[in-house]
Amino acid sequence: MADWPHSPLHRLGAPGAYFITAGTYLKQHYFRKREELLQDLLFDFVRAHSFDLQAWSLFSNHYHIVLTSEQPTTSLQPIIREFHSVSARELNRLDGIRDRKVWFQYWDKHLTFERSYLARLNYVHQNAVHQGLVSLATNYRWCSASWFEERVSRAYAESVRRFRGDRLNVPDDFEPKDSKRRQAAALRRPPHSLVPQRIHWVEPGSPQRRDDRG
Repeated sequence: MADWPHSPLHRLGAPGAYFITAGTYLKQHYFRKREELLQDLLFDFVRAHSFDLQAWSLFSNHYHIVLTSEQPTTSLQPIIREFHSVSARELNRLDGIRDRKVWFQYWDKHLTFERSYLARLNYVHQNAVHQGLVSLATNYRWCSASWFEERVSRAYAESVRRFRGDRLNVPDDFEPKDSKRRQAAALRRPPHSLVPQRIHWVEPGSPQRRDDRG
């Protein structure tokens, strides 16, 4: 597995940072057990375009990243589209599927204020905990939490963790609709003990067959 070779940014520069969220088509888990592929492709792509990764959390059907650049970027659209095109082609090649649509939507936000940057930094680091995949962010392999805490002071890591991410308006509902329907059906289904069982009525006084199982 590749590792991001640079150190985290300690102060937001003039060009600011970019927070990006993207999801797969129909929220399908196309990268299940392919998270390493997604990470390697992301690292290579960011290097090729002279960005620096400040945070990332990668999942089977979506990702969140925070990027910085020394130069202002007028539009991330062609860069993100290129990354999605490259990663989709490689995934489809490995899966032996032609012309499958992999990515659907993405959202990006230009961060120019320090507090906005730090809040999203913590949001991305802690996202695997938010998703219920781990109880400690540094235990999730496909995110930047452990990379970040190994390279900054304890005081700085703790200060970043104090920025709450639960108030941010971030698209983060990536559960496929069919899974939601199954979950809803399970919630509506009564417990087994409450499901009416078939009852075999025996007339009073009539003999009951010993092999009658109802």
